[in-house]
Amino acid sequence: MTDLTRIILRLARNPQVGFPSGDARHGYSLVAPLRSDGHLDVAAWQAHRAKCTVRRFDPSPDHGGPEIADGLLTHHGTRWYFHYDEAFEGPDENVDHLGEHRLLIGDYVTITRRGQALTYQVVEETDMT
Repeated sequence: MTDLTRIILRLARNPQVGFPSGDARHGYSLVAPLRSDGHLDVAAWQAHRAKCTVRRFDPSPDHGGPEIADGLLTHHGTRWYFHYDEAFEGPDENVDHLGEHRLLIGDYVTITRRGQALTYQVVEETDMT
């Protein structure tokens, strides 16, 4: 079996939208297969897609109160998405160039949520084996 990794992303510095120092209370927890170079392994994802999950956490969403949304890491063509199956969790989120980025501690990725692109930093990785 391919090793899966839990990857924690926290909101990085986004001064243009009111987070000049970032905010660790906003982020994502992913379970995904990584190659040794830190890139997502598409073949391993295809073999274990049901285990490749995403959990979004946000302490102060528009509707008030903490929000936690659970979904799946999905792949279409060359693009990666976070797919949520409950209407209240919101639409799928596009992860810009995720297939091209490494997901090693200290690396950054951009996630578009509700039309707004925000930068997140990889702050933790845990081997799931």
